[in-house]
Amino acid sequence: MAGTALAGIGATEFSKNSGRSELQLAAEAVLAALDDAGLAPSDVDGLVTYTQDSNQEIGLAREVGIGDLTYFSRVHYGGGAACGTVAHAAMAVTTGAAEVVVCYRAFNERSGRRFGQPDAGLGGEPSSLGLEMSWHVPYGLMTPAAWVAMFAQRYMHEYGVKSEDFGRVAVAMRRHAATNPAAWFYERPITLADHQASKWIVEPLHLLDCCQESDGAVALVVTSADRARDLRCTPALIAAAAQGAGAGQMMMTSYYRDDMTGLAEMGVVGRKLWEISGLRPSDMQAAILYDHFTPFVLTQLEELGFCARGEAKDFIHDGGIEIDGHLPVNPHGGQLGEAYIHGMNGIAEAVRQVRGTAVNQVPDLENILVTAGTGVPTSGLILTRGSES
Repeated sequence: MAGTALAGIGATEFSKNSGRSELQLAAEAVLAALDDAGLAPSDVDGLVTYTQDSNQEIGLAREVGIGDLTYFSRVHYGGGAACGTVAHAAMAVTTGAAEVVVCYRAFNERSGRRFGQPDAGLGGEPSSLGLEMSWHVPYGLMTPAAWVAMFAQRYMHEYGVKSEDFGRVAVAMRRHAATNPAAWFYERPITLADHQASKWIVEPLHLLDCCQESDGAVALVVTSADRARDLRCTPALIAAAAQGAGAGQMMMTSYYRDDMTGLAEMGVVGRKLWEISGLRPSDMQAAILYDHFTPFVLTQLEELGFCARGEAKDFIHDGGIEIDGHLPVNPHGGQLGEAYIHGMNGIAEAVRQVRGTAVNQVPDLENILVTAGTGVPTSGLILTRGSES
């Protein structure tokens, strides 16, 4: 993967009500990413997005003036697809299937279709997913918050984790967002007392354990490291990219594994990232962890090898994942603090950190790890400054 690079990033303004369609949001982000790299739509020959994105590749290509496409791909599993889009793009560039690939995700989640709302129809489809959901949807277990709450309860029981431990994640993310002008929660930090006083959503999850609903879009340009050197901006080299699903995997409800306290799919991704890159957790100066719900930040730290199983509560204590801690996590504020664009805004932040242009810049950063959605088949990246950049 060292021969490929993330060479441009673009985002729309993150908001609670953009008033723009998802196609408009996506087009703005793609054009901004190309401008950032110093490329034109005519330079693009590949597009990658999520299966859940409403914008078909050919429709977006028409909207922004992209001509012939030699590569296009859609990655499955919601937020778990975020880093997977970059993995697909990097493989296309490496194999010669395309020279310049744009990855994109547009969300009209707040003012359009509200994500995470109960849907009783989930358990009625004659499909593998419908069969899986039929075990619990008829009994009211219908939302992502409820699904994660089940994992969190077991995790707390096994390792003595408290709600306050989840709250420390929320406090860290909001501290970072408070100094990020692009964040929805800019200048609005919270305290642990605020977290504990916020209303219950599904025990043990408080409101402030749950990510936002946002409108916005992010696009990323992937090309070869050789071409990236001649572009307008400093690239981030892709040291490793991986996707992973664990044994007994289900969609956010893998309740039938022997161990329900971990994220086996993230363990698969982590092991592959370390193997491909030749790096280790100790080589990371920061991490962008998918923080749709606070408990899964703790379990990711364990699955990725930053600490042992059950020790994440101690790892994050006393500001361990804050900007001046031993592993800064989500310096942009993450999905809890900046915006929820299904993880793509986290990849954009990782590129800025490698470039040295982030608002909350981690000093002397050489390597950064990025993860995508958790509880689902997922993906991850290691980006590096690298000698080639």
